[in-house]
Amino acid sequence: MSTNTPFVPGRGLTLDVQGHVATLSFSRPPMNFFDAELIQDLVTTLDYLDELAQCRVVILQAEGKVFCAGADFSGADQRDAQYPRRVYKSAVKLFRMRKPLICVVEGAAIGGGLGLALVADFRVTSEKAKFSANFNRLGIHQGFGISVTMPRLIGPQMASLLIATGRRIDGREAVRIGLADVLAESGQERQVARQLAEEIASSAPMAVMSSRETLRMGLADAVEKIIDREASEQEWQIVSADFAEGINAMAERRAPVFTGK
Repeated sequence: MSTNTPFVPGRGLTLDVQGHVATLSFSRPPMNFFDAELIQDLVTTLDYLDELAQCRVVILQAEGKVFCAGADFSGADQRDAQYPRRVYKSAVKLFRMRKPLICVVEGAAIGGGLGLALVADFRVTSEKAKFSANFNRLGIHQGFGISVTMPRLIGPQMASLLIATGRRIDGREAVRIGLADVLAESGQERQVARQLAEEIASSAPMAVMSSRETLRMGLADAVEKIIDREASEQEWQIVSADFAEGINAMAERRAPVFTGK
């Protein structure tokens, strides 16, 4: 059973519903950076799927070689101190969706892109994928609720290590420490995610949603509270010399030289 719904997702988004599984794809080449528009479009589409009785599980995936490289700070709008708060205002709503969400992480999930992947209940990836909370390497406080979601999955000590260093880990290591859930062969990530979605969809839908609500109880509220703190810290750090250096170093593919200013 498949459906062609009258709903039209936003720019760069495609939606396919087959049986009880909806697949939501986004494309913002070449790096799949997100902005406030994309996050709001994801919220609107997931809101629609929450009300679609046929849908029991949602798969979120990205087109191209990168899952999501986070926010693009190269433009003047993105360097505005209020930019993170504008994005996070919509991002909080993603945590309030009622149906199970599986994220397919192909390629890199970096910074806020990792934060987006951590919204999901489960992550399917491969050894070729890269995960990094690289905020501190850019000279800025972590965001997108990672202050809550990462410790919840991998513990406060490991979360502190990955945030402080900004180091990249591959998909195998991500699964080992609990940052991702299922390791697939490269090229098979979507097929494996579909299999997991079908397995979940075979359970009683009302029971799945209520059990999920219990297991995630308080998560959205905790994220909303911590995002206010994250955005407040990012507001003053986004205009710092260290952040400018971090962005320049990334663009020039060199090690940053921070001065603490």
